[in-house]
Parts: sequence; C-alpha cells; structure tokens
Amino acid sequence: MKDGLWTKSFIMLMVGNLFVFMSFQMLIPTLPPYIKSIGASGLEIGLVTALFSIGAIISRPFIGFMLEYKPRKALVLLGAIMLLLVTILYPVSQVVVIFLLFRFVHGLAWGWSTTVNGTAAVDVIPNSRLGEGMGYFGLSMTIGFIIAPSLGIFVYNITSFTNLIYFSAILGIISIILLTAVRYQTPQSVINTRKEELKFSYLDSLVEKSSWFPALITIIINLGYGSVVTFIVIFGEERGIEQIFLFYIFNALMATVGRPFAGRWFDEKGPIALVLFCTFATFVGMWVLSFAHSSYLIAISGALFGMGFGCLIPTLQSWALIMTPAHRRGVANGMIFSSIDLGIGLSGLIFGVLAQFVGTASIFRIASFFLIAAIVLVVIMERKKRAPLQEDELSKKKVRTSF
Repeated sequence: MKDGLWTKSFIMLMVGNLFVFMSFQMLIPTLPPYIKSIGASGLEIGLVTALFSIGAIISRPFIGFMLEYKPRKALVLLGAIMLLLVTILYPVSQVVVIFLLFRFVHGLAWGWSTTVNGTAAVDVIPNSRLGEGMGYFGLSMTIGFIIAPSLGIFVYNITSFTNLIYFSAILGIISIILLTAVRYQTPQSVINTRKEELKFSYLDSLVEKSSWFPALITIIINLGYGSVVTFIVIFGEERGIEQIFLFYIFNALMATVGRPFAGRWFDEKGPIALVLFCTFATFVGMWVLSFAHSSYLIAISGALFGMGFGCLIPTLQSWALIMTPAHRRGVANGMIFSSIDLGIGLSGLIFGVLAQFVGTASIFRIASFFLIAAIVLVVIMERKKRAPLQEDELSKKKVRTSF
C-alpha cells in the first residue's frame, strides 16, 4: 500500500501556498508597464525583475540555515506576513527609485516565504511519494504562476494599479489564514539540533553540493523564461493583441492536466527524459509566441508552456531534493528557488538592455537558445554518468567470456 499523501495538513499547505503565489504573481506582468508609465527606462524595467531576484537570493541562505534548527510554523507565517506588508506599500511608490527599492525588499520576503513553504511541504510528504507529492504541491505554484498574471492583467486594465494592490492583499490575507491551520511536521533531526551546534556559512547555506546540477539547469532554463515574464505584456501591446491573458489560461490548463502524469513519470522512471521533453516543449512554445500576431497563436504558445515549463520546475525541484540528505533539504529548496530567481533576474537585466536594440519577438527567439543549452548539458551529464556503468558492464562480460 502507498503511504498516505492527501492529509489535511498537505491540502491546507498546498492551498495556502497557492494563495501566496496568486497574491504575488498577479503583480508580475503589470509591474513593468506600471513602472514604464511613471517614466522608467528599458534598463530600469529590467531592474524590476533583477533587484527582486537579488533580494530573494540574498535572503535564502539565512532562512536555509534557520530551517536546520527551527520549527516550521512560525517561519511560514512570518514569511506570508512580510509579503503582505510589502505588497500594501506599492501604491506609495510613484518615484522609480522608491519603486525599485520596494522590489528589492519584496524579493527578500519572497526568498524567505518560498523556501520555508517548500521545505514544510517536503516534511509532510512521504519519501516514497516525494516526486508525486512535490508535483501536486508544485501545481499550487504553477497555477499561481499562470492564472494570477492573467487575473492581474484583467484587474490592471479595467481599474487602477492601487486597486490591483488591494486585490493582491486580500489574497495574501487568505493565505495567512490557511497556513495558520496547517499542522506542521518538523523532522526529528531538526528538533534535536541546537543553533549553538551549527556554524553559519553563507556559501554553505546558499549551495547544496549534492544537488548542484539540477540547480544549474534551473538557472539556464529561467534565463530563457525570464524574457517572457518581463516582456509578454509589452509584446502584446506592440502586436495589438488584447487577449494576451490567453497565454496564462492555456498554460494553466495544460500544466494542471500534465502535472500528475509528470509526477508519476518522475517516481517511476527518473528525471532525465522528463526534463528533456519539458524543456523542448518550452523551446517550441517560445518560438510560437515570437511569431504570434493573433490570440490563436498566443493560446497555442501558452499550451506548450504549460506542457513544458509548467511541469519542468517541480521536476527539477524534486530531482534536487531526492539527491539531498533530509537535514539539508531546506538549503536545497532555497537553492532551487534562488536558481529560478537568479535566472529570471539576469534575464530581465540582459534583455532589458537588449530591448533598446531589438524587438520583443527577437528577444524571445534569442532567449530560447538557453533552453537548447540546458538540453545539451543534461544529455552530456547523463552520458558521463552512464559511461562508468557501461565500462563496468563490459568488463563483467569479458570476465564471463574468459571462463
């Protein structure tokens, strides 16, 4: 019999995390056009993503260290509260510099919250169903990534940025209520550890060496995906496509359908083929998006992204976690989320500068080759991993034939 997965705590944590991501992600596509409307340059638009990512990366090693000796509940709730407080400050940011400062602080809070929420989920999921469980938990992130931006675009277009902030804050409050109801399970090894027994090293809390490769692939993939996060609304305005929200809707639909299958695929066959398939589907989606002049192609692109990127991030996260000792999973979780933020942040900065010289469609095409680079690296790493096994098998055959 399979270990139980669908406990009340897992469900409440997953839904609470969904509202955290909904509250946050509905702001993402609207922040670049908003800061542009108050006079930001192309580089400053790129900094909206870059400074946020820097803040998240800075905070994660500290929270990863704290997760080695602190119970989960207080850390989860504090992260959600910090996100709410920063969100409600945005309407006072009518000056570009102040707005960018808030983005940096928001990144600090986001790094905290995503790390502790993901680690709390790992604690309540049975090890035998880690891939499946993180796939479902990741679905709460993916739906937040995908549905919330279209909701944010809709609210932003029909009302004001201030009302959008209020709506986001309401979702944040709901997340806090839900996360309060979770019965958290802190590992015994963490309970038995005292802070005085540990020595903090920023680098050691930033990088988990046992799972560095999935983190590297995560960075490279998000260097490509970050161009979409930063420029898709501006792209829609350039092409005169009013239904840009269809990208997020079809993305959500395909990710919702595909995620359970991807989770079982991971548990039964491992991550390699799944990562290659999802990365290629995302690559194709970026090229379809770059040629889109109608809502029809926008929807097709969104579906490809849902099939690809929608299943890719939780797969990479599960890959990293399955390679990591239990007491270091907080660090590994933080490393994966930092890899996401680093990739997206660098992408926003790189393509924010490039946007001054080329069109948005060209940016998507150029960025897509980061996905090809990820595919090549995974294939090379897998071949290197198999080479000693093949040599060992060949030597065994020689021994058998000698007799």
